[in-house]
Amino acid sequence: MLRIFRNAMLDKRITRKTFSFSAVAAKRYVIKDHYEFDQKVINSDNPVIVNFHAEWCDPCKILTPKMTELLEPSEEIDLAIVDVDDNAELVQTFEVKAVPAILAFRNGVVVDKFIGLVDANMIENLIGKLTKKKTA
Repeated sequence: MLRIFRNAMLDKRITRKTFSFSAVAAKRYVIKDHYEFDQKVINSDNPVIVNFHAEWCDPCKILTPKMTELLEPSEEIDLAIVDVDDNAELVQTFEVKAVPAILAFRNGVVVDKFIGLVDANMIENLIGKLTKKKTA
């Protein structure tokens, strides 16, 4: 894609105005602390799926890439990754007892959650719930 764009820019017959990029991809975050969590999850205008995971967790190593893949086409849902070993305060606040743990937020409130390795259908159902009409 970049090569096509670069080549087009080099061709003097095509100007920048020829290209427009209207789709804005959903945001992906690695949350460092509770301040960033508040800013990017609790205060987000978009629904956010929060993936509590750990580097040593084998099911997390499967679920995290699957979540990223399934959310890739979404422009409406953000994904926040929280390492449980680095964020004990968030783990305690949201009562995360096992990993992976997925919490879905809308308007700063947990609206759904699941624990453990789940199949793609469950993740797609969660995405479907979050993309339905947003509540004010």
